[in-house]
Amino acid sequence: MESFLVNGAKTLVGNVNISGAKNAAVAIIPAALLSDTPCILENIPNIKDVQIQLEILQNIGAKVTKLDENTIQIDPSNISCSTISYEAAKKIRASYYFLGALLGRFNHASIAMPGGCNLGARPIDQHIKGFEALGAKVELEHGMVQAHAEKLVGGNLYFDVVSVGATINVMLAAVKAQGTTVLENAAKEPHVVDVANFLNSLGADIFGAGTDIIKIKGVKHLSGRQYSIIPDQIEAGTFMLCAMVTHGNITIKNVTPKHLFAITEKIKNCGAIVTEFDDAVRVQMPNRPISTKIKTMPYPGFPTDMQPQIVAMLSLASGTSIVTEGVWENRFKYVNELSRLGAKLQVNDRTVIVEGVESLNAAPVKATDLRAGAALLIAALAAKGATEIEDIYHIERGYDNVVDKLKKLGADIVKINK
Repeated sequence: MESFLVNGAKTLVGNVNISGAKNAAVAIIPAALLSDTPCILENIPNIKDVQIQLEILQNIGAKVTKLDENTIQIDPSNISCSTISYEAAKKIRASYYFLGALLGRFNHASIAMPGGCNLGARPIDQHIKGFEALGAKVELEHGMVQAHAEKLVGGNLYFDVVSVGATINVMLAAVKAQGTTVLENAAKEPHVVDVANFLNSLGADIFGAGTDIIKIKGVKHLSGRQYSIIPDQIEAGTFMLCAMVTHGNITIKNVTPKHLFAITEKIKNCGAIVTEFDDAVRVQMPNRPISTKIKTMPYPGFPTDMQPQIVAMLSLASGTSIVTEGVWENRFKYVNELSRLGAKLQVNDRTVIVEGVESLNAAPVKATDLRAGAALLIAALAAKGATEIEDIYHIERGYDNVVDKLKKLGADIVKINK
């Protein structure tokens, strides 16, 4: 069993380079299936979720070539299979993007219900509604989602709730459909825009990504291009909080500052000194953080994927903070683990009340999901003594080379096998 051993209470100082966005990469990799010719993807994060997706691609007949540590070539020209098995799909939530991509390519697709972090009910009803709006028939049998159509035809769709996954998945299915598809109440996250930009680079005709109305004019063919994934705003935000809890001074490079706006504004309210550059931000934290109130919201609001991490920071703030989860109903499973380090947290429905303490103390803890693991890592960096974090495979699903990056900033962290 692998774990991280963190000797905390070390001030972190220096520069860190942010990897490509996990949430963009896991959508763009399946999107490459829609191309008639090979695609080269740059700035791909070296994380487990990406590795799983590349294995899925190879299992259905795509040729995947690793050109360097963060660049891959995907040749989808020989794919003949449109079914993703349970064994493959159960490992990662974003496997559902293969459904939209394969449906868009073959007019039929079959995939097991996806896995990934357990954050409560994460239905795919909006995905199904979108596929049906394009003329597909969707059936759920024996744990498999099967979608098929004689042909896909553009249509109008209003999402009942803002859903990043459904917005991207329906966009993938619609890009080669006949006619025009209009998606209303669409998600506006940066990785939605990145997927649209990638598809447009291949020859798609997508307009309005980044707004709540996206228009897609179907095209017959897409041709492979070279494309670079956007930086990961959540990884960047995580390192911003590492600077805060260690009273550090970290320059976070290879970022898009406007994607970090909600995070930046909130940590400024908590006392952080943030300096923005063209493609970097510097975070300095000379004093103890100040308490605040937060509610997670779809972009451009404060991201749900940063909620556990900011709670870890606020556990060390002066005063009492209130953090409300506005997206998922089961995102507080990390609270018990964080409490083991001395955090004073109380959960009430979708809200956690955080009574700040002056210091945290080391204890053995377990990551319960990806962002929960990141929260424990932040807390361990601030805690006095040696904290062992187990089940780190959750963290490695979404953070590229995190141990080496933290070491270069001065953290005392090692990966151990027991």
